[in-house]
Amino acid sequence: MNEELLSPKEAGKLLGVSTRTIQRWDKQGLIKTVRTPKGRRRIPVSEVRRILRQMTNDRRAVIYARVSSQKQDKDGNLERA
Repeated sequence: MNEELLSPKEAGKLLGVSTRTIQRWDKQGLIKTVRTPKGRRRIPVSEVRRILRQMTNDRRAVIYARVSSQKQDKDGNLERA
């Protein structure tokens, strides 16, 4: 059984990137592609799933920090107006 293949445009939509990014990833060896007899890129669905898993695992936490001001007391509390 053959695996479903996606065009770079279809794969890009699923991954949230441009077609150009898919082309660049192919040239850099970051994504596995196959070529049609006419030389067009096609991306296996399994490869899109692999990248989606990797993107999910690579997420970073965002940290919030409050800046101190001169109106803070020694315990870090702000004066209320």
